[in-house]
Amino acid sequence: MKKYFPGPSAAATAALALTLTLTLTLTACSQEPAADDSPGGALSHIHGLGVRGDTLYVATHDGVHSPDADGRPTRVGDRRDDFMGFTVTASGVFLASGHPAPGSGGPADLGLVESTDSGRTWHEKSLAGEVDFHSLDTASDATVYGYDATNGLLRVSPDGVTWEDRAALRALDLAVSPAAPGTVLATTETGVARSTDGGRTFAPGSGQVLSYVSWGDPDALFGIDGNGVLFRGTDTGTGTGTGTAQGSGLRWDRVATVPGGAPQALTVVDARRVLVATQDGVYESRDGGRTFERRVTVTSGKEGH
Repeated sequence: MKKYFPGPSAAATAALALTLTLTLTLTACSQEPAADDSPGGALSHIHGLGVRGDTLYVATHDGVHSPDADGRPTRVGDRRDDFMGFTVTASGVFLASGHPAPGSGGPADLGLVESTDSGRTWHEKSLAGEVDFHSLDTASDATVYGYDATNGLLRVSPDGVTWEDRAALRALDLAVSPAAPGTVLATTETGVARSTDGGRTFAPGSGQVLSYVSWGDPDALFGIDGNGVLFRGTDTGTGTGTGTAQGSGLRWDRVATVPGGAPQALTVVDARRVLVATQDGVYESRDGGRTFERRVTVTSGKEGH
């Protein structure tokens, strides 16, 4: 008689995928970024997505790009830096971090750089040569949160210039509550960790294992696991800093599977508009993640961040 053994659960698979991604994240910084030579103008190695007005911006291994009406990506400005961390603030300012393009000179780590003209030009904000943020987010009071992947450390700044070191943790992505500036989520190998004191302490990661999280509006929290399954989150407000069965006061409800395989980035604009970069495209939903349309073609970049 043949014996059949069950394969790993979806949660175990997602946890393994996140573990591998975290390992790649912590080792990729030592590799020099290369120019994007993807055929047919397709993008690869996407690290972040942002929206200003109705325009989509895609941060990659080779600068920031924006698609035209036919989905053809065009580089914004002339910088070809490897933007590992990227976010667009509520006021429309672009913040990024990562590594300079080969041959451009300067320190190996960009620190925090800023653009006030939608990515056409950039200037140094702080921490040049010191920090490579792999995830950036801002709170409603303009506080900047950055995950320093090299040192496994959350850093927080009221103005993007002066910084305070907060919790040490091993994470891939961050999201800050739009309603409560001190509430911060971090994706870890054991689930989503939650802080209610501005990232000074985190409850242990528990509950749903996710790769990326994004919190667009108070009622628009979404996360995606390593298999491309999109979840909508609810902050139940029961997290106390010591963890709960629902992941420190969080409940996650499955919405749909995003096309294209493993995710590379997630950005939520509001409860209806969700943007996800996967292995073969940047996809947009206008119905809360139930259906998606491909906006841009993507090649390779399997390791995400």
